[in-house]
Amino acid sequence: MKNKKLHALFFGSHPDDIELTCGGTLIKLVDDGKNAGICDLTQGELSTRGNLQIRKKETENANKTMGISCRENLKLKDGDIQNTYANRLKIIKILRIYKPEIVFAPYPDDRHPDHINASNIIRESVYYSGLKKIVIPKTEAYRPKKIYYYRHAFEIPVSFIVDISDTFEKKMKAIKCYDSQFYSVNKKSEPETYISSKLFYYDIESKARYHGFKIGTEFGEPFYCPENLKINSKNLFEI
Repeated sequence: MKNKKLHALFFGSHPDDIELTCGGTLIKLVDDGKNAGICDLTQGELSTRGNLQIRKKETENANKTMGISCRENLKLKDGDIQNTYANRLKIIKILRIYKPEIVFAPYPDDRHPDHINASNIIRESVYYSGLKKIVIPKTEAYRPKKIYYYRHAFEIPVSFIVDISDTFEKKMKAIKCYDSQFYSVNKKSEPETYISSKLFYYDIESKARYHGFKIGTEFGEPFYCPENLKINSKNLFEI
């Protein structure tokens, strides 16, 4: 682990989750000169296609494409993300080491149980990270300012939409680094799944276009924040 303070830390249940859901926003932050990183909770070992060695290489390629500052993997059990004290401590340690100003997490209502469980444990860990009496050697209590939730399969109550028109192409390039998971003419021997079909790429694009349309741009990514968001007079002319 590199002890480098982050502006934003994106938590995903599996490698490629962030690229799929809010990769355009992450890349936008990087392009704006922000230090942004990713923490994957699992290695995605239950994936129908590929294996851990291939997935690791694909993740490294995606990291380079996005230009992120760091990426950690907590190696929790795929398909069984449990909200235990020990697992919370792993997340708290990451939060205290990197001290992100904001955290991105999956919205807590989704068809995949891992996304639901990840959302809950991340939310609780963000709170507990600020308690001094939870002691982790060589770390000090720290709590990020905000948690922003991104969507997976289900719709979410939208608090704001980020314009990713200028980063959508790079987002898709990062997604396509996961050659074993998604559509590729070179993977005909792998079992077919919905996400390995061309239709899934259309799904990604259509969602991004839909949310872009909502704010008058070509592509967008939606987020939910349960807290009130502070804006200034300049922002009033941008929303």
